[in-house]
Amino acid sequence: MKHTRYTLIALLSFTVLIASACTPTKTNRGNIVDDFRMEELTPGVSTRTNVLKSLGSPTTKAPFDENTWYYIGQKMEKKGIFDPKVVEEKVVVATFDDKGILQALNNVESDRLDIPKVRRKTPTGGNEVTALEQIIGNVGKFNRSQATGDTGGGAR
Repeated sequence: MKHTRYTLIALLSFTVLIASACTPTKTNRGNIVDDFRMEELTPGVSTRTNVLKSLGSPTTKAPFDENTWYYIGQKMEKKGIFDPKVVEEKVVVATFDDKGILQALNNVESDRLDIPKVRRKTPTGGNEVTALEQIIGNVGKFNRSQATGDTGGGAR
């Protein structure tokens, strides 16, 4: 009877351990802007300082235009050994005029393309030789007497 009880306890604890190991790992990347924070800002009235206070610092700025700020955020979920999946993604663009007044604050709808990864190798010229063929192929190629011009006659 005790043996059955210990087996049942071990089986139950193993099941709990496995179930907790399969719990997805959730991570946030970037800055996901909340809608209520966007409602605090008014285009034509709010300044860069107001935007920084409400939304925080931007994820990035446009490379050729300091008046365009991007807030990019993702929520990722990873289950076990599988690759992480994007659960939620949000991109917000804030544009300012030259005086630093907010002109527009827009959500960008991203139609992300799922581009498959291709695992090919770039072909190179020459022979494909294994490590063993390289070792065996070099045996006899280097002869000391031919490389130095030594005829084997000893010291002169």
